[in-house]
Amino acid sequence: MRSFHFRALLLCATLAAGLCCGSRADASPIPSSPVAVSSSTSTAATGAKLSFRRVFKSSTPEFIEIAIREDSDEATYEIRQLEDDPGAAHFQVSSALRSKMFALADQLHHFQGQDLDVHRKIANLGEKTFGWERGAETYEVKFNYTLNSTASQLLQIFEGLARQQELLGLLERRMKYDRLGINDALLQFETDLNRNLLPEPQRALPTLDQIAGDARFVDIGRQRARNLAERIRHQS
Repeated sequence: MRSFHFRALLLCATLAAGLCCGSRADASPIPSSPVAVSSSTSTAATGAKLSFRRVFKSSTPEFIEIAIREDSDEATYEIRQLEDDPGAAHFQVSSALRSKMFALADQLHHFQGQDLDVHRKIANLGEKTFGWERGAETYEVKFNYTLNSTASQLLQIFEGLARQQELLGLLERRMKYDRLGINDALLQFETDLNRNLLPEPQRALPTLDQIAGDARFVDIGRQRARNLAERIRHQS
């Protein structure tokens, strides 16, 4: 009887050990959550955006807005009167100019806590807004006129880009609808080029080359376009 009890106890012990080992072998490790990795990867892949907006009623144009990205040549601009339908168009900004603009924004601490306005009784020159955005971080600063040299440099570039796109738009409209007026548009372009107001005049080279090679335009306009293109290429 004692021998039977001992064998029964031994059999139970063996079965229990087997079940325990099987349970440990079947257990699989808890997978780590990929949410944090995905989130950080998405944030790292998102470049900063720098923007400028000017609203100046009773001027021409009344509304200007430009947005550029730190990681892309593609930028957007909108130039219109306030009563016109909104709608942004695309253009390109070189990496060299973008680097300069973002460096100026860095010096201004991405506009966080900045007060750029001169706070004096001067004429209304239009409300200007600098904006900086990366992911959930968003900062902006508004001013009418500033004496801050870094902000003035950034403002000059943004307004130069706006003027550059205005002139390119004018040239394209004259090419389509007013060929006799092409020389006047080229004179405006040349005046701003002489004053170093255009940040990237090389963007106009395809348009200038097209005018110079098209016999439908007046000779004086074609020659001016040719001279401007040669000058821009030499400066570049």
